[in-house]
Amino acid sequence: MVHGLEAEYFGKVTFTYLDADDPNTDAFQRTLGFYYQPELYILDGNGNVLEKMIGFVTEDQLRSAIDSHLQ
Repeated sequence: MVHGLEAEYFGKVTFTYLDADDPNTDAFQRTLGFYYQPELYILDGNGNVLEKMIGFVTEDQLRSAIDSHLQ
């Protein structure tokens, strides 16, 4: 699902994937407040969390959230 949106928003949104099981990402996970899987975050260009979604999110829900922050 996310990969399809990645193609749709190419050039507008950068998608980054975090391996929650990689100990090298622990500091970043703490910064985000990451505790559960799945979690999706929408960050601004400075890395500030604009939106945090916990649990299953549909493609339409994610698209709507992204669009609301692009306006």
